Amino acid sequence: MGSKKIFSTACPRNCYSTCSFKVWTEDGKVINIDPQPLNLATPEGICLKGLSYVERVNSPKRILHPLKKVNNDFQQISWDEAFDTITEKLNHYKKNYSPQSVLFYYASGMSGLLNGVSSNFWRMFGGATTVYGNLCWPAGLEATRLTLGENKHNVPWDLENARLIVVWGKNPAESNIQQMIPIEKAQQKGAKLVFIDPRRTASTERADLLVQPIPGTDGILALAIAKIIIEKGLIDHDFIEKHVLGFDAFKESLIKIDIEQASKECGVSVPFIQKLAYDISTIKPMTLIPGYGMQRYTNGGQTTRCLLALSIITGNIGKPGACWHYADLQGDIFSEIKEPLSYFPPEKPDGIFRRAISTARLGEDMLKLTNPELKMAWVERGNPVTQNPDSNKVKEAFRKLEFRVVVEQFMTDTAREADIVLPAKTMFEQSDIISSYWNPYVQLRQKVIEPRGEVKPETEIYYHLAKRMGFSDAKIENNIPYPSDEAIENWLSEKLKPFPEITLEKLKQGPVLTPVLQEIAFSDYKFNTPSGKIELYSETANKKWGVNPLPAYEKAIEGKTGKEAEFPFNLMSPNTKNRIHSQFGNLESIKAVDPEPFATINLGDAKAKGINDNDFIRVFNHRGELTIKARIDASLRPGNIVIVNGYWHQEGSCPNTLSKGRETDMGHGSAFHDNMVDYEKI
Repeated sequence: MGSKKIFSTACPRNCYSTCSFKVWTEDGKVINIDPQPLNLATPEGICLKGLSYVERVNSPKRILHPLKKVNNDFQQISWDEAFDTITEKLNHYKKNYSPQSVLFYYASGMSGLLNGVSSNFWRMFGGATTVYGNLCWPAGLEATRLTLGENKHNVPWDLENARLIVVWGKNPAESNIQQMIPIEKAQQKGAKLVFIDPRRTASTERADLLVQPIPGTDGILALAIAKIIIEKGLIDHDFIEKHVLGFDAFKESLIKIDIEQASKECGVSVPFIQKLAYDISTIKPMTLIPGYGMQRYTNGGQTTRCLLALSIITGNIGKPGACWHYADLQGDIFSEIKEPLSYFPPEKPDGIFRRAISTARLGEDMLKLTNPELKMAWVERGNPVTQNPDSNKVKEAFRKLEFRVVVEQFMTDTAREADIVLPAKTMFEQSDIISSYWNPYVQLRQKVIEPRGEVKPETEIYYHLAKRMGFSDAKIENNIPYPSDEAIENWLSEKLKPFPEITLEKLKQGPVLTPVLQEIAFSDYKFNTPSGKIELYSETANKKWGVNPLPAYEKAIEGKTGKEAEFPFNLMSPNTKNRIHSQFGNLESIKAVDPEPFATINLGDAKAKGINDNDFIRVFNHRGELTIKARIDASLRPGNIVIVNGYWHQEGSCPNTLSKGRETDMGHGSAFHDNMVDYEKI
């Protein structure tokens, strides 16, 4: 037996929890994972996916060497051949077509400060075509920022202080399991728990009340609730007078809301709407927890503003137990040095990255580009052929390119489209600093083992590639850390210098609370808006995004319901406990509990189409089709079909085969949940 070591680290996936945990190694191999109780938000251990990291890092399916496609098959090559080939291609396309003929695509597959090194390399190259927007949450972020001035919420454990918790469009028992701990503690203290979700989930089983609206209509439901609260005089008059801009205009705008019509639009009965209005206005303090799925419709930003209005008019902001619990970026203390292009707007080029295309419309925009056309793509930290909307078009756009490089751990759908695949590190093979968008900690994702095989961290790949490209030593030194553990730690320590409360040595011991933490968000009632108040009326929203300056309901573009519609079923593609988007589903430990793709359909809808449990069905619209096994659920709202996101094309069930590349109404988000389909038995 070799010597065992224990390290404190944190999960860098694009997941709400950002769990801390302890990792055990033996003889340079990860062997076990344990809870890290120092993180008060994630004290009881990590999820099934986190436990599967032991398999993930040691998997025989990992890509451990550079690969080159030869006759449609991949062969192992040396790093020298990989670097020589890529260097030759980059120089060729830069010289003959300009740097913008190369697409630099990145996503959020692994977080960390060192990701900024990637952009440094492409700046040294002279720029590239890159992407703006985000697949995840920008419509809700922008809606919250416009209204409250910034994105922050009470510390997670403050949920225990709420007397009413409204979870709207979220399934934390699967997608944020750590959040269930304070929710259940609040219930033990007598809090009421309300869920609003078209599905019945593991989370809703704990609810006192479940309301199931039609997807995409949450905005009109929220406005109907607001109208009842205002008409009955159940608002917080003092809070509104002191801290809210635009209440009178908002109240006036609700005159046109007819409760009966709103009920028909959202599919929630009037008594249920009245019950929600009574609970939200009379049970205090209230925390409202919106999910991210609702803001992935074409009306997503305005939907978020409508929901947020309920917290505002009842005075549930800035107090213990009273919170708009959407996103907390207080731990994001490195904004000035983080990857700057995440929401890179097309109207604000930086002089080097002079061209950006929409993440939401990736395939369509790639195919439309001229002067120059795209010739090459470099993909890292992402799987766009699976995860971006209208994935058939994305696949078409990638196949039109002359040369593709993908940095990956496994042979994903996107990696299969590559000409060269470079092996990517796992979270255990290089140190980095990460923050969360839920818990208020800064954390060290600590290196615990040497990279397996011939794996090189991306920083090292870029360092050697910069050398091959002939960039000056001074430029390389200023932009890319030398590929050694000591150099990486020195680089990270430099980034921590503005924050003396945080050191690398402290982070090695466990998570550290952000030095700018406000445990009860907005408890000082300072709002970073143009008026200095909460803005129900936002001129900026109108000027910047062309939406109503007030929270207002607009129908989703594809949100047509009823049997008369060409495609009458809402396709919902929520997250699942077994994947983080397209990651983890290929692991044997996950397949043991989730062996094959399936679509969940309503019992009544299934009977009308003659479909039985485990029958194969064809799900289709004008954008594509897929074949998948049906699972019947009487508790799912009729008119919906659920295929969780993250299934690969290789599995035959990628839901983005059916989605449209559209942006949300604000924030350059992706509206791929705005998606109608039909299905039939095969």
